[in-house]
Amino acid sequence: MEEKRRPSFFAAILPIIITALLLFTGIVFLGIDPHIPLVLGTMLASCLGVWLGFEWQEIEEGLLDGINVAMGSIIILLIIGIVIGTWILSGTVPTMIYYGMQLLSPKIFLVATTLICAVVSVASGSSWTTAGTIGIALIGIGQGLGIPLPMVAGAIISGSYFGDKMSPLSDTTNLASAMAGSNLFEHIKHMFYTTTPALIISLILYAILGSRFGAENLDTEKINLILNTLNQTFTINIWMLLPAVAVIIMAAMRLPAIPTLISGSLIGGVFAMLFQSASFSGVINAMHYGYSSETGVKVVDSLLTRGGLDSMMWTVSLILCALAFGGVLDKISVLEVIVNKILSLANTTGKLIASNIIACIGANALLGDQFLSIIVPGKMYKAAYEQKGLHLKNLSRVLEDSGTLTAVLIPWTAGGAYMASTLGVDTWAYVPYAFFNLTVPIISMIYGFMNITIEEANDVKIVNSETPKTI
Repeated sequence: MEEKRRPSFFAAILPIIITALLLFTGIVFLGIDPHIPLVLGTMLASCLGVWLGFEWQEIEEGLLDGINVAMGSIIILLIIGIVIGTWILSGTVPTMIYYGMQLLSPKIFLVATTLICAVVSVASGSSWTTAGTIGIALIGIGQGLGIPLPMVAGAIISGSYFGDKMSPLSDTTNLASAMAGSNLFEHIKHMFYTTTPALIISLILYAILGSRFGAENLDTEKINLILNTLNQTFTINIWMLLPAVAVIIMAAMRLPAIPTLISGSLIGGVFAMLFQSASFSGVINAMHYGYSSETGVKVVDSLLTRGGLDSMMWTVSLILCALAFGGVLDKISVLEVIVNKILSLANTTGKLIASNIIACIGANALLGDQFLSIIVPGKMYKAAYEQKGLHLKNLSRVLEDSGTLTAVLIPWTAGGAYMASTLGVDTWAYVPYAFFNLTVPIISMIYGFMNITIEEANDVKIVNSETPKTI
């Protein structure tokens, strides 16, 4: 049997560079999904493994190991699809949106816009859905008030991505915890340290900007249309929030994510039958295929037609392809070689986290997709965090702080292109006003260098990490 060889650093980065080029070309120029380029990258990495002396059975074992490590999180993603479907049918999500929109205040429009989008995105778990529905209405209102649209777009994006980052219903939130191997609710709790100050700073800046704009002649037609439609379609009252409250309480009690979310879905299904006159078969269909809104009001139908087990299949298939790619790279020691190189250069915790943030931003710029900016750096850096004795929730937080939030700031990424076309504002125009997205990565990097809220695997705060550990 041929002796296995360790790849050189050039050989190690070669499949990653070629796969990145395939992804960049496919996504940016051909408009294709990233799945097949990742499959091609896995084939390339497998060929490298054979050249290095690995048997196919060993490579296949690495591929399956790469997938198996995230099976628990994949199950959570599927359950979240079920939760979204039942929570919309039960009136929980519509109630959260309805009350969230009541925060709108003419005198603090930019602040209110950020808060409204934050509430809606936490309820829906989607920045794109929030911006494409409520965001469009707010753009129209802002335009009527004479507020510069780049400011309005920046506030919408800041609020929308708050929920994309913090909601347990968000696919990126679950993906980051999956790639890092951290607990979902520990991950969300750990993100509060960077997210809370960033949101406060953003709201202060929006308040300063908005203080010079009057809103006495606010046209609330679009907002009232949404509120009235929600009120006519669903039973809206404070009790409809109980399924969400139950999940929050169970999460606070540190119950496992899977039974917590399943319980939340079941409670939502019961509420749908008790308060929204839904049939049992209707609840089952919402769990499987999601909720289909047919109010005739386009903005409401677009906002509420979502969820279900099926809705998560695209994300799950992407995760499977990416984890297979990462599993092969791990098996043939590619990631080991790269991690050792990183650790030789990033010899402090601050440098490691800073390089991680830069890698996520670079992945967004090169790969054009926020999912990949979480998946690829997450797989590459996990071993580095483990070797330095850092808790993996530090990694999952960094992946979201930089990977999730910076995708929308780059024009050629899927997020940047979507927001620009949906809100009608050029990406480079709204970037200076997307305060939340700009601030979080900076705070995260500062925390790294100052060892603030950075914890070891045994939950003891880092005191000194100047001496690097090697594999």
